[in-house]
Amino acid sequence: VVCLVAYHVFFMLFVWSYWKTIFTLPMNPSKEFHLSYSDKESLEREPRGESQQEVLRRAAKDLPIYTRTMSGAIRYCDRCHLVKPDRCHHCSVCDKCILKMDHHCPWVNNCVGFSNYKFFLLFLAYSLLYCLFIAATDLQYFIKFWTNGLPDTQAKFHIMFLFFAAAMFSVSLSSLFGYHCWLVSKNKSTLEVFRAPIFRHRTDKNGFSLGFSKNLRQVFGDEKKYWLLPVFSSLGDGCSFPTCLVNQDPEQASTPGGLNSTSKNENHLFPAKPLRDSQSHLLTDTPSWSETAAKAEKGKVGMSNPALTMENET
Repeated sequence: VVCLVAYHVFFMLFVWSYWKTIFTLPMNPSKEFHLSYSDKESLEREPRGESQQEVLRRAAKDLPIYTRTMSGAIRYCDRCHLVKPDRCHHCSVCDKCILKMDHHCPWVNNCVGFSNYKFFLLFLAYSLLYCLFIAATDLQYFIKFWTNGLPDTQAKFHIMFLFFAAAMFSVSLSSLFGYHCWLVSKNKSTLEVFRAPIFRHRTDKNGFSLGFSKNLRQVFGDEKKYWLLPVFSSLGDGCSFPTCLVNQDPEQASTPGGLNSTSKNENHLFPAKPLRDSQSHLLTDTPSWSETAAKAEKGKVGMSNPALTMENET
């Protein structure tokens, strides 16, 4: 009876997570990141150069973005006509920009991003548990099959096929699930592993990592009772994210209140633009920055504001 109940629980959670992963529409950047009609016209009229740079700088001036392209330009999508939020990428399959895009998954025929990343993780977890449960309960009959302890019926083939299928899927799912657990612990996406985010003055592969606990809360939320259920509980709006190492823009004189370092011996530089209310509360606890003061000082040597040439990236 216990095995039967567990079987149905795993199966229902698996189907629920899979359904939410498939049919949850990926979130797109909000209207404030889209260029206005006048800015679009200015961008189209002006030749590539300082004029276009000024249009993009003006459009991104009040936006909570800290990342740049490899050449130091504002991340701009010429297909969606918007300034890309941090961790946002254009999906060539969906033909639109996806917030915190991880990858486009052909198995669910959907982009995995901010809106459904938690559902995707739970889908992998419950799929793995379901396969392990099937393999474990079928193991005794599989052993009897090899020791000729089963009656000579057509059920022998089904027992053998079921065990091998469950075992093979368990191996593949465990590697994939383990990889995404590592991504969550480091607060990275699959795209950011292959191309580290570039901030205003340098590349930092761990720029969005706030420590294991806070990284976990960004995906699963603050309410632990919702962690194992396929209901949306991720923190934030997908357009802005707290960072552990974003150097202050030289054009901005001061750092906003509430983001100053709590230690006199540390000289960390924090985001010069305000985070959204839904994200900034992650930075109100005891700071867990991993960079030392020496490294921060080293990073400031020779820095200058790079020329913001427009560069399109997907």
